[in-house]
Amino acid sequence: MPIFQYECPACGKKFEELVKTYDEAVHCPACGGLAARAWSGKVYSATGKPPKNCSGNCSSCSGCGGRR
Repeated sequence: MPIFQYECPACGKKFEELVKTYDEAVHCPACGGLAARAWSGKVYSATGKPPKNCSGNCSSCSGCGGRR
């Protein structure tokens, strides 16, 4: 089970959460609102090379062809 970083758009709280699946809905521990994944660090494609202009959010683009 992976630990992901999240940020709540409602209250701005940043936190980490252990989730069972990649797309599991996570709620903010402070206000209970639906949290969004936060991205940090370098992102690499499936080939191991840094892609150009990649946000790391593979669900919103198909630029590098790799899924996380």
